[in-house]
This record gives sequence, structure tokens and C-alpha cells, in this order.
Amino acid sequence: MLKNYLKIAWRNLAKNKAYTAINVGGLALGMAVTLIIGLWVEDELTHNKYFTNKDRIAQIFQSQTFNGETGTGPAIPRPLEKAFRDGYMDNFENLVMSSWNNSQYLKYGETSISRTGNFIQREAPDMFDLKILKGEKDGLREVNSIMLNESTANALFGDEDPIGKTIELNSQYDMMVTAVYEDIPVNNSFSETEFMSTWDAYTNSQEWVKNAENSWGNNSFQMFVQIADNTSMDRVTSIIRNVKKELDPDTEEFNPQLFLFPMKDWHLRSNFENGKQVGGRIKYVWLFGIIGAFVLLLACINFMNLSTARSEKRAKEVGIRKSIGSQRNQLINQFLGESFLVVLFAFLIAILLVLVFLSGFNELARKEILFPWGEVNFWLISLGFILFTALLAGSYPALYLSSFRPVDVLKGTFKAGKHSSLPRKILVVFQFTVSVAFIIGTVIVMQQINHAKNRPIGYDREGLVQIPTFSQDFTGKYELMRNEFLASGAVVEMSASSSPTTRIWSNRSGYTWEGKPEGFQEDLAWTAVTHEYASSLNLKIVQGRDFSREFPSDSSAVLLNETAVKYLGLENPVGMFLKDDAEEDPDEPLKIIGVVEDMIAQSPYEPVKQGMYVFDKYGMGAYYNLRLNPKQSASQNMAIVERIFVEHFPNIPFQFDFVDEQYGEKFAAEERIGRLSGIFTALAILISCLGLFGLTSFVAEQRTKEIGVRKVLGASVFNVWNMLSRDFLKLVTISCFIAMPISYYVMNGWLQEYPYRVILKWWIFALAMIGAMLVTVLTVSFQAIRAAKANPVKSLRTE
Repeated sequence: MLKNYLKIAWRNLAKNKAYTAINVGGLALGMAVTLIIGLWVEDELTHNKYFTNKDRIAQIFQSQTFNGETGTGPAIPRPLEKAFRDGYMDNFENLVMSSWNNSQYLKYGETSISRTGNFIQREAPDMFDLKILKGEKDGLREVNSIMLNESTANALFGDEDPIGKTIELNSQYDMMVTAVYEDIPVNNSFSETEFMSTWDAYTNSQEWVKNAENSWGNNSFQMFVQIADNTSMDRVTSIIRNVKKELDPDTEEFNPQLFLFPMKDWHLRSNFENGKQVGGRIKYVWLFGIIGAFVLLLACINFMNLSTARSEKRAKEVGIRKSIGSQRNQLINQFLGESFLVVLFAFLIAILLVLVFLSGFNELARKEILFPWGEVNFWLISLGFILFTALLAGSYPALYLSSFRPVDVLKGTFKAGKHSSLPRKILVVFQFTVSVAFIIGTVIVMQQINHAKNRPIGYDREGLVQIPTFSQDFTGKYELMRNEFLASGAVVEMSASSSPTTRIWSNRSGYTWEGKPEGFQEDLAWTAVTHEYASSLNLKIVQGRDFSREFPSDSSAVLLNETAVKYLGLENPVGMFLKDDAEEDPDEPLKIIGVVEDMIAQSPYEPVKQGMYVFDKYGMGAYYNLRLNPKQSASQNMAIVERIFVEHFPNIPFQFDFVDEQYGEKFAAEERIGRLSGIFTALAILISCLGLFGLTSFVAEQRTKEIGVRKVLGASVFNVWNMLSRDFLKLVTISCFIAMPISYYVMNGWLQEYPYRVILKWWIFALAMIGAMLVTVLTVSFQAIRAAKANPVKSLRTE
């Protein structure tokens, strides 16, 4: 019986090649999109699966309140370690302090490279269960130890055994390699940690870190923990919540609240708003999951529409089979079998499409997804996916076709019925409602990205280059390098700063000034800069002046941005003083010498943070900022800069970033989402148009005689086109009017997440509607005009 069903199914599919191509092609495309999205979603949901203890690992976060607004982040003070170790270790199996991941210079022999890593306590390799390839897991027990990942070890040592070898770290430490660990895969939080060195080396060599040992106000460190087996994240959070303000009453005014932020949430639920967790990338997982489901549904709708539309072609078959004894359930099985065969073919083609386009998708989505050939779960899910899709796509046609009455069919009195096309019309409306909604959503996403891109950023990022200066070799050489670069003609201005132009690395509070409101809790972005900082960035001075070499007193001066002036409530800020109670010499206040235009250093979708720029009298510069000569090409300028750099720092690899590229990275996530949404929208429209094309072909075929009679009676090509097109245009028009309010509601809610956002304009919705109408006209017109131009004599004599 099954063999017979498959034979009949195969014959029907082979007999109607165009119908089969549209059905199989549409389903294959929909399934390929769904498969790719499914692989992406699985990769997102399994982030950090590399770490065997992931369910018990967390990072210590804290929330602090400034003037009624609560900020949340991972920066914690160093004394918290001693407090936890002395009184709370019953709750933890492991606890490690860590610096922030940063680019550092590693040198062995003549080989010098730059790699990203951190200084961390010795329990880290065990807590994160690093896969040790050479050496020992307890590789950080000695002060001068360093552990390298496999790629870094190969870059430094080649085929040599690195264990026991000594390397230079930032020309400051001599470190012995004690272990090589497996590269952490890209879909994990520590994938960019290419080496780990000891926390003790960090604390012993950095004066400011030593001074922070008893400073509760210096939130400059990270802490990772693994909770004990006999407790839970929520329970430990309730125990440690108020530790900081209990041990340091001075911080009570900021109401610091400590909590555990579980590793399972680091990637997908990392956004906080006013102290509350409000999601994160999980919204994109839901978004693409919904898109995948809808694209598959659109492909299934095509199958249902075309199958039911061709029902009259198979009415006699159903009638004959029923008259010779076929039961309805046998007919249903037959048609479901055909559906299964179509879906199976489509699935095989979908796999081929995924294999062809997966590498391009990975590049676009910044992933390293591999096709899961060897995963049994994938194939079991795929089998369920095929059966579900076959049932979804074939159930309605099977029930519909098997319901025909044999007497009516065989007597020739069978009619599909006045309302038989209503389900098809509803499904077409649904298809184009989804497609139009996708168009509107994609346009609004791109509008929001462009809105933020076109926002004034306060400085000139074109031709601005940053060079990191983390090595000890840079100490005391700033003026020398500035003179060399300027004399070369490749650089027209240069400065140094304690943080990159596109980031804020430090925030300060504890300032007093004349007229400060009682109880005001300031929170200011803090950057130490050299002379010429404003001129090297082309940062506009709106009041007062820049730091000047002509005024030695500028060593105790400060620049504020416009937002800081408003935030502090200063009417005439130039000449006023800020007193820093945290400074070693609190009697030496900072004199405000100027106000600079607001500069975007954080998210371009957020308001500019109130900021201050103090003179770098302690040599805290972490970056050189170079303004390249605009009269020469960038490549020519950088060749000269590299030559001078290598001449003075032969043991350090030449590293640099163009600030415009760094700033562009701020849009990377949204741009990827926008591009992917655009691609999926285009595919959704293509699938919908395939169905529309098939339906139009069938309607034209069904009305061949009518078209012939009309042409004989004088109907023009336009008359015939209008007759065949207007019903579909009506359906698409209805779709547009359904999609527009739904899209407005959803996208307006999405935009509320961005304080700096685009305003929804009517023309976006009008454009989507016009686009949908044009696509419909083009799709329908091909078959309509072809039918209208057919010779009526041929159609009328084929009765």
C-alpha cells in the first residue's frame, strides 16, 4: 500500500513540473531559512557551554544609586575580596579577583606579538575548567607564571615546547610559561582571553592597585565566583547584598547592592535599567525565532494554496477511488504521503542551500557555526521537523480533497463552491501581511541605525588614529614621540589620554563646588589627557580655553563637557573650582578652564554622559591620539608613523586603530540585525511571490476558455490583465492595512528602548505598501499578460 501511495505521489509530482518546482522550491527556501535561523538560535542559547561549571559560576555585580538613578555593572572595589574570604567563603567553592581583559605585548627571543589577556588569581583555571594541553592546571601558583592559549603559544614558540620558557610581558615582567590551554571557542565569554597571568604580579607592580587594597571607593576590579554545591545563586545574593555598605558606611548614601550575575545570563540577559535586569540579546533570539517560524509558515501556505487550487484537477481521481471502495482515511494518507514526499525533497534541497550559504551567513553574523553532521539530536529534530512541516502543509489539502462527493464529481456537476476560494484568499492575506510587516520593520531598523550614525559626535573622527601604549617602554617618551611624529609631516597634531576616544574607562565622584546642592550625588566620566587633546580631536571649545603649555598651573585644571555643566548646575563655570576629596592633596582644587562640546564616547543611541577631562600629570596615558596629515594619503602617513614607531620601540609590535572604524563598531550589532532582517524579509517576499505566481498561473489556466471568449468579443490585453490582477491586488491592499498598525505597535515599542531614536514617519508605511503593490503587480502581470496574449482560437478549439 505504501509503495503504491509513493508511486502515485511521484507520478503526480512528475506530471506537473511547474507546480512541483514552485512547491518544492518554495518549501526548500523556507526550510533553509528556518534551518539557518535554528542553528543561529542554538548557538546563542548554548553560549558558554564550553564551561562545565557554568551553572554555578557567576560574576559579582553591584548597583549604585546617584540622584535617584541606579546604575549596574561588574566593577567592584578590591577590599571586597578580603571581606568575602574572611566571612563568606562557606558560600563559595572558588573566588577569583581579576583585572580587565586588555591587549598586552608578549616577547620571546626576536618574536614580539600583541595578545589580549588578564591578570587573575590561581583558582581561575580550575574554576573555568580550562582544557590543558601542556603543563599543569595549577599554573598560576607562582608569582611569575603565565598560561597561554594554543594559538598564542604557536605564534610565540612555533614547534618549540613552551613549558618552562621565559617571556617578557609588556617589557615589565619576566614570566615563565607553565601551561598551554585549548583555545576557548568563539561562542564563549572568555574566547578573547589569550593568556592568563598572576594576580600577585599585577598587585605587586602597579602602585595604584596596591593603594586600592583598602579603598572601598575605587571600583576598578572584577570578581568571579563559583558557588558551593549546597546553595543557590539567589540565596548567596541575599546574603552578600549589603556587605559593602555595612563594611564601609561612607558608601551608604549610594546604596550599593551586590548580587551574583550568573554565567548563563552573561550573553543573553546582560542589560540593566535602573537596577533591574531587562533582557539583552535574548530579544534577538526571540526575533529571529519568530522570523524563522513565519518564513516556514509562508512556505507551507504556498503548498496549501496550490494544492487546494488544483483540487478540480484531481476531483475525478478522488471520485473514482471513492466509488471503488477507498475510505476517506486512505485518501487522507495518500495526500499526506504526497506532502511528505514534497517536504522530504524540499528538506534535501534546503540542506544543500544551507551548506552553500552557511559560510557567508557566518561572516555576516560573526559566527563560526558548523553544520552538525554528527549530532544525533539534530537529525532527530530534523525528522520531527519534516513530519511536522508535512502535516502542517498537507493536512488542509488532504482533508479538503478527500471530502469531495463521488456522485457529484462523476456526474460532472461538481463545483468547488462559491466560497471555496475563501481559505486561499485568507492565506494570501496572511502571507502578505507578514511580508509587509517584515518590510516595515527592516526599514525602521535601518532608519534607527542611520539616525544614530548621522548624530553629531562632537569631534572629527576622520584621519584620527589611536596607538595603545600599555608597555613600560612608553614611559617618559611622550614628548619625544610627539616631536618626532610632528616633524615627520605625517601627523599634524598629537595628544595622549587615559582611555580610548570611543570608550569611557573611569567614573569619579566625591567632588564639591560652590553652590553644590545638599545631598547631590555626582557621577562623572573621568579622562586624564595631555595638552593638545582638544585640538588633536578637533574638539570644539565652547567656553574658556584648552590646556596650554603657557600656563604651568594647568596641571591642576579641568575641562567639562556641556552636559556636565548642566548636570552640576553651573551657570558661569569657567574660573570655578572643583575640590576632589579623594585626592592625596584635597586642598589643591581643580580649576575649570573651559567647556568642550559634548563628545559621544559611549553608545550613540544614549545621551552623552557628563564628563570631565583632567590634565595628565601622572603619565596615565594609555593611548596616543594622532591627527594624520589630510594632504597625504592615510597609507602614506601610516607608513611614516610605523617607521618612527619601530625605530623607537623595536621590541613592540606596531598596533593602531582608526577611530572611525572603532566608532563604526558601535553600530555593528544593530547593523548585523538589520542586514539579516533585510535578507530574511527579501526571502519571505520571494516565497510569497512564488505562491502568488503559482496561483496566478492556475487561475489563468482555469479561465483559459473565458479569456478566449472575451478576446473574440473584443477585450484588450489590459482588460484581461485587469480581470486577472484586481483580485490579488485587493488581497494585498487588505494585507497592507492589517500589517501597518501591527508594525507600528511592535516597532514603536522596540524604539522605546533607545533614548535617542528616530520618529516614525507615515512615508515608511506608505513605501512598504507601494513596494508590496509593485511586487504583486510584477508577479501577477507576467502570467496575466501571457494569458491575455494567447491565441483565442487555440484555447476555444481544445474542448
